[in-house]
Amino acid sequence: MTTVRKPVDAVIVGMGWTGAIMAKELTDAGLHVVVLERGPDRDTQPDFSYPRVVDELEGSVHRRYLQSLSRETVTIRHGVNDVAVPYRQMGSFKPGTGVGGAGSHWSGCHFRALPEDLRLRSNIEQRYGRNFIPEGMTIQDFPVTYDELEPHFDHFEYVCGTSGKAGVLNGQQVAGGNPFEGSRTREFPLPPNRNYLGAEMFYKAANEMGYHAYPIPASNTSDAYTNPYGCQMGPCNFCGFCSDYGCLNYSKASPNVNILPVLRRRKEFELRVNAHVIKVNLDSDRKRATGVAYLDASGQEVEQPASLVLLCAFSLYNVHLMLVSGIGTPYDPVSNTGTVGRNYSYQNLNRIDLFFDKDVQANRFVGIGGGGAVFDDLNGNQLDNAKAGFVGGGVIWARQPGGGPVRGIKTPEGVPNWGSAWKRGVRDVFRHSFYYEVQGACMSYRDSYLDLDPTYKDGFGRPLLRMTFNWHDDEIKAAQFLVGKAKEMCAVLNPKSMAVESKKPGSKYNVTQYQSTHTCGGAIMGENPSNSPLNRYLQSWDVHNVFVPGANAFPQNNGYNPTGMVGALTYWSAKTIRTQYLKNPGPLVQA
Repeated sequence: MTTVRKPVDAVIVGMGWTGAIMAKELTDAGLHVVVLERGPDRDTQPDFSYPRVVDELEGSVHRRYLQSLSRETVTIRHGVNDVAVPYRQMGSFKPGTGVGGAGSHWSGCHFRALPEDLRLRSNIEQRYGRNFIPEGMTIQDFPVTYDELEPHFDHFEYVCGTSGKAGVLNGQQVAGGNPFEGSRTREFPLPPNRNYLGAEMFYKAANEMGYHAYPIPASNTSDAYTNPYGCQMGPCNFCGFCSDYGCLNYSKASPNVNILPVLRRRKEFELRVNAHVIKVNLDSDRKRATGVAYLDASGQEVEQPASLVLLCAFSLYNVHLMLVSGIGTPYDPVSNTGTVGRNYSYQNLNRIDLFFDKDVQANRFVGIGGGGAVFDDLNGNQLDNAKAGFVGGGVIWARQPGGGPVRGIKTPEGVPNWGSAWKRGVRDVFRHSFYYEVQGACMSYRDSYLDLDPTYKDGFGRPLLRMTFNWHDDEIKAAQFLVGKAKEMCAVLNPKSMAVESKKPGSKYNVTQYQSTHTCGGAIMGENPSNSPLNRYLQSWDVHNVFVPGANAFPQNNGYNPTGMVGALTYWSAKTIRTQYLKNPGPLVQA
């Protein structure tokens, strides 16, 4: 028997970054908000406290802070004629679970999109002509501009206590930052973090190559900080447990640290954990959501009526909820119709490990998630795409989020993977090596999409989400080009040897190897309902009281980490809900 709860103003699915932001903004507006989180409650104390959290076996092998794939997962295949199989072990990407979601175990890299990233298709067509875009590539402009998002980029950085250095301030270039970024209205809330040895050497090599290196914008605090909500943070101590882990020191921005201390005190806010939402309920004409259905910790089905439904889960599962609930028309790549599931994209990540003699002391166990150095000389409009031969760009950066024996220790070519020779190899390189990453954009294509699997079901009887994705020539060309530039730069440092991980012609997407958690698209924002399920305010074109913030809204992915953009878009959407939708509920953009 289904239990029906008392109606509320808004129900939010998921308690990661987007859910926390929406809950804060809507309770600010006086709404009674219920948040349903499928995982357990988590906070710095006791869940991320020392020494419990600094456990590589628990965090990086047993995946304590990640979603359990035993009840809900995705199936994956390379092409439309292949059979998809379930993703049963964490590899390529790491969806979170529990309060904080992936926002508790992220690294902290906090970029803004470049202005040209937001109008990618128009920019490419204007620079090189329409024929430069390969057949089957479905890239689109975002239906929002950098100038519209700038106040929200700024606010999210100040909520997170982001450490960095402005490169363009009120239209004027300033020394030390990214000279190619969009203009900022004010400096970062905190100065850049200190550099580790690999970052210092990165600056040296980049400068010799003529590149404009700058500090990675990092939501890892360089000093003590109190954000606009009154939430306090302490300076990062480079403990080396950042990616995969919650922060023990209140130094990495997360929903747990930067927003929830305010929400937990509000009578308008109610958090229900171990509450797994299984569908959005719609009225008889399927034009309005009436609430959601979920299973509580005991397995009992519960119905939560609400006037407003916000899907704030991990991007893949936002798409899944739309599909299983019948919100919008599923995408069909054969007929090229429908929009839900369209334009799935990922991130084009490659890597170079550098090994040095023992006089170079670079302890890889020391680490900070988002700190380091990067440059944009091969990104955005700085790159001549016609000469390079591909659409999109990317960044080369020095990062050291921490490393240890359980997480894996990279060794030079020729060192075996086990035995005494492996031990000698590890001893020789662990303190004398570091790596640089090459992170490229990932375009969207007609044959890269998400839909419901016809064979496999989850633990609740619903079809699993099916991912159809593979690397295309554009991403392989980009990887080869960008890694080539990185190798040229690394040669300046005269390493003893290098180990290069890069896509090659014919490379297939390998779901077993971690590449980033930057899964994007599937429920994208657009100018009209013919090419997107969401309008410019992340509102469903079909069901006006459903909003879907997250990286699922990206029509394609740029060269940066998506979190800064996700936060800005969520604040942008929340502002419009508060100032327009609540006064006159209905479509915010006329189709």
